[in-house]
Amino acid sequence: QVQLVESGGGLVQPGGSLRLSCTASGRSFSINDMGWYRQAPGKQRELVAVITSGGSTNYVDSAKGRFTISRDNAKKTVYLQITSLKPEDTAVYYCNADGYDFVLLRRWACWGQGTQVTVSS
Repeated sequence: QVQLVESGGGLVQPGGSLRLSCTASGRSFSINDMGWYRQAPGKQRELVAVITSGGSTNYVDSAKGRFTISRDNAKKTVYLQITSLKPEDTAVYYCNADGYDFVLLRRWACWGQGTQVTVSS
């Protein structure tokens, strides 16, 4: 069973930067797309950015310019670099990924537990 664990969240002042990480673990599996979502208080979870296994990226319009998604396939890790943080970036950030499980012989998809990002002075 594949699991995703995020890290890197915290309290940051406006204008600051953060790098979030999400690492996949399991016995034998491949990873296709990896993505970051966020859920602000009282709002629905929304997509931020996605990266394919080949490194192609796609961002929602609101994330273009300050958010950078990247991945290290050898480490089974996806990153989200956020710069010039604003209070409205405050949210729980979730990692999502999918792929194929070679032990269970089926596709897998799952979410991480989330990491809180709070932007406040």
